[in-house]
Amino acid sequence: MVNSTHISYFTLAAYFDTGVFKYLFFTIVMCLYVCIIGANVLLIVVICVNRSLHEPMYLFLCSLFVNELYGSTGLFPFLLVQILSDIHTVSAPLCFLQVFSVHTYGSVELFTLGIMSYDRYLAICHPLQYNTRMTSNRVAFLTVFVWVYSVLASVVMMSLSVPLQLCGNIINKVYCDNYSIVKLACSDTTVINVCGLVYIFTVIVALIILIVYSYMRILRVCFSGCKQSRQKAVSTCTPHLASLINFSFGAFFEIVQGRFNMRKIPNIVRIILSSYWLSCQPLFNPLLYGLNVTKIRDICRSLAFW
Repeated sequence: MVNSTHISYFTLAAYFDTGVFKYLFFTIVMCLYVCIIGANVLLIVVICVNRSLHEPMYLFLCSLFVNELYGSTGLFPFLLVQILSDIHTVSAPLCFLQVFSVHTYGSVELFTLGIMSYDRYLAICHPLQYNTRMTSNRVAFLTVFVWVYSVLASVVMMSLSVPLQLCGNIINKVYCDNYSIVKLACSDTTVINVCGLVYIFTVIVALIILIVYSYMRILRVCFSGCKQSRQKAVSTCTPHLASLINFSFGAFFEIVQGRFNMRKIPNIVRIILSSYWLSCQPLFNPLLYGLNVTKIRDICRSLAFW
């Protein structure tokens, strides 16, 4: 048993010795991180500079891309250091800082995708009322609310996790996450478990209901409307739906891996899937929207030729 007062670092046990291949893995991860930064920064600049893109959908996209930069920065620099390191340990303050970053990223991502689904519902199902319902002030309020709420929720979670008495310091992952730390606790975790359940059933379930309701109404328009309205609905919703499915897949496996025994799955597969939602989502979104949203694609193409 390890007393909590003596825990100054955590050991990340999911890493394994790759020998000389660690330099290859470092190069691959570094290239992925550079691509993520370049793609997201490019689209943020394109949306901010072009006034024709100062519409609700693109402003929500801009917030989404900022969050991709934030989330990937909470993982990749840390991951690059650990790949080259022979001793995979991390100090307790840095571990909790990463927990805060990962939790905030996931919250902002889910909130933003939920709001974007409602935005698409208004644009397709109530086009004549869209400009009065989704005003610039409302867009600004929703964006600020998402970030402020996510940060406050992460602060509350950290205030409950940090004081826990821990009886171990081994985390079976390649990065720190809150559930792995809570599992090491030998003190009472009732409060943090209850808060987690309340958060799941009040916030996450509410967002899922909002997303499902929005797409049910959108599908109704698609099946009952003319061919032109169906094409417009499909073209505007496909990128968002693909992003939502991609994020849900990564988050689902992250939850499953934390709650169930996954030892039968090869270690390298578990590492890739556990970091999927923090690595592939930030690269997937800018490529998806940059290639499929007509206005963004045309502006990026004109910049390339310029």
